[in-house]
Amino acid sequence: MVLRRRDWLVCAVPAAAALLVDGYQLGKLSLWRDEAYSLESADRSVGQIFSLLHHTDVVNGTYYLLMHAVIAFLGPSATALRLPSLVATVVAAAMTAAIGRLLARRAAWPVPWLTGLLAGLFFVAAAQVTMYAQDARAYAIVTMFVTIATYLLVRATMVGTWRWWAGYAVAIALAGMFNLFSLLVVIAHGVTVLLLYVRRRGAAQPADSGLAAPVRLGRWLAAVSAAGIVLAPLAWLGFEQRGQISWLPKPDIHTVRVLFDSFAGSRPLVIPIAVLALCGLAAGVIPRSRSRAARRSPTLVTVAAPWLVLPPGILLAVSLVKPVYNIRYVLFCQPALALLCGAGLAWLGPAITAALPRSRMLAWLPSAGLVVLVGVMVIAPQRAIRLPASRPDNLRYDAAIIAAHARPTDIAFYIPWGQRVLSMGYPGPFRKLRDIALAESPVKSSTLLGTQVSLAILRHRLTHLSRVWLITSVSQRALGAVTNPVQRAELTLIHSMRLIGRWQAETDVLSLYGVR
Repeated sequence: MVLRRRDWLVCAVPAAAALLVDGYQLGKLSLWRDEAYSLESADRSVGQIFSLLHHTDVVNGTYYLLMHAVIAFLGPSATALRLPSLVATVVAAAMTAAIGRLLARRAAWPVPWLTGLLAGLFFVAAAQVTMYAQDARAYAIVTMFVTIATYLLVRATMVGTWRWWAGYAVAIALAGMFNLFSLLVVIAHGVTVLLLYVRRRGAAQPADSGLAAPVRLGRWLAAVSAAGIVLAPLAWLGFEQRGQISWLPKPDIHTVRVLFDSFAGSRPLVIPIAVLALCGLAAGVIPRSRSRAARRSPTLVTVAAPWLVLPPGILLAVSLVKPVYNIRYVLFCQPALALLCGAGLAWLGPAITAALPRSRMLAWLPSAGLVVLVGVMVIAPQRAIRLPASRPDNLRYDAAIIAAHARPTDIAFYIPWGQRVLSMGYPGPFRKLRDIALAESPVKSSTLLGTQVSLAILRHRLTHLSRVWLITSVSQRALGAVTNPVQRAELTLIHSMRLIGRWQAETDVLSLYGVR
């Protein structure tokens, strides 16, 4: 009973920590533009959402349908919109701890529950995890399903019954439905299964050759194939709409540096986290058990290392030819780093004790020192992630400016056209502005932003204007590069007017112009 209670606490403590850490000030920060897209799309009827997905954003369709139900029950507040991400992070923290405990136990490590507990807490401590736990997008949900899928994979390779493989297939399919890039974890899982296949085959004796790995490998292929069949239509439609990520740049050395900094939590944390991860690798490669159960189980290294390295590595490599990489797309690899760090910290003390048996108390000082060091160093990133500067937009502030200074006869120019999203997070105040460049609304046109009028219609509407709001997120110098004829006509009018006031929040710039 004591062991069962401890096993339960190994998962419950990180889950509670995630609820407290990531739930703190959940709705404090304003929605930003991606969250505004979530709100505007999910707030449509189910039929209108499917009509939108027929034209664009099909890869986010499952998330929009989920958020449609959330808005119906909880409303459109920032807290309500981010609640699914918080819940997903809580579950992911618990599952990370469960994976760490399970793998450490099968490897016969001295304190397997400690490995799981530390892994879950390392996951919670990552500032990047907190950021997406407080974000109304699907990335935290994807991380949850990938973590669940990994746990089910480990269980399936240990037990081999079809119910575990079926659960694994369902989890992979759900992860792919929320983000197709999450399917890169299948490659990592394939490496895990293949390594286990080789390990079993090399360790098998005539008496236990019934462990034959080909059955396990075949079942993994069957599970992956089933998930692939379910996701094939979504993958095809997503490929057809691949122009949505045409804005992604090619990666460079700065991209890789940001990847390391973000996964560690901050630049100063890179070295301590790297040391712990290397200790985790060392702990995983040193055999501790020759039992039959250990030979039938994947190791922490064969699970976590491919999971951590392969998805971002593949995306970065492909992006050198066709840019498809964004750090948000590989958030689901964060639990793998947490597993290595948790294993490293749990292994360090016993390893030093074994080397210095006469100094058992002193042997735990490096572990305690690393805990204190990392604990202190994560405070600043966790605090920074809750500041308005951590998001590119402050749509709440934008709406407050419009509410305080706009008149019902004012005109709104959104330049470039994509800046219309700045009015979607808190749309109430913006409704008093006339968007004379808008031909059809987003709902009517089944698009994210709506459609633009022709230049002839715009010129007909550009009469008797006294005050105009220029709403943009780029510098005034960059506006000179606008080539769209409708927006060029809007800028020409702006240049003939005098500036009344200008307000800026993060990258958003709201400028009010009036007749001279």
